[in-house]
Amino acid sequence: MKRVLTIQDISCLGKCSLTIALPVISALGAETVILPTAVLSTHTMFKGFTCKDLSDQIGPITSHWKSEGVAFDAIYTGYLGTAEQIDQVKGLIRDFRRPGTCVIIDPVMADNGRLYPAFDMAYVRKNAELCAVADIIVPNLTEAALMTGMEYRERYDESYIRQLLTRLSGLGAGISVLTGVSLEEGKTGFMGYDRASGTYHAYQNRRIDAAYHGTGDLFSSTCVGEIMKGLDWRDAMRIAADYTAHTIEVTLNDPKQPWYGVDFEATLPDLMRME
Repeated sequence: MKRVLTIQDISCLGKCSLTIALPVISALGAETVILPTAVLSTHTMFKGFTCKDLSDQIGPITSHWKSEGVAFDAIYTGYLGTAEQIDQVKGLIRDFRRPGTCVIIDPVMADNGRLYPAFDMAYVRKNAELCAVADIIVPNLTEAALMTGMEYRERYDESYIRQLLTRLSGLGAGISVLTGVSLEEGKTGFMGYDRASGTYHAYQNRRIDAAYHGTGDLFSSTCVGEIMKGLDWRDAMRIAADYTAHTIEVTLNDPKQPWYGVDFEATLPDLMRME
């Protein structure tokens, strides 16, 4: 059985980060080891949430793993939150990477043309450093524009996306994938660039006019799980895009329509049947 280490925060209530990554990757057949970077009472869409930073636990936990000879087939990072944690994760990757270990980075820090509160350009540069040691990176358009110094555009064409991907590839990752890319009216999906072959790949599915917290985590976690099953990154991300869209649609049809996250629990059986 493949073993994945995922490094990100955990919210006690709310569907995002580790509360999505753990069940989704596990359901796809990989042992999922977690390294929480912080514990929150709820995710940040709730008011008055509490947050405990766990930076001081990363060193002791990873030291124990090293003493036990623990190894990972993949290391997958999501929201980290501080420059210190990015440096810690870079050290962890250096210590635990072995031939065949796939490092997948989702540099969660911005969306819709803006950085998340409390982040600055120094944090952007740290994320670019982290992406440099990855095999696969999956930023959204805002994150990619910030890390490459390109202008963020709400309206764009395929040539802009290709240029952005080429710049991203220059950071160092073998495969760079942009999420939330719309190349046709009423469509959305992703576009990726494989540096080794110099080829681009795009996939579009139906755009659903709804937004839920954690959908990026759902996409990335599904990608990781599918790659651990042996799928090529293109097929893994196609399934992830279709599954995320399907889950959004199911959530829209839920009479309660939970505003704090998607009903991925209801759709996990559907994911098992996707090819």
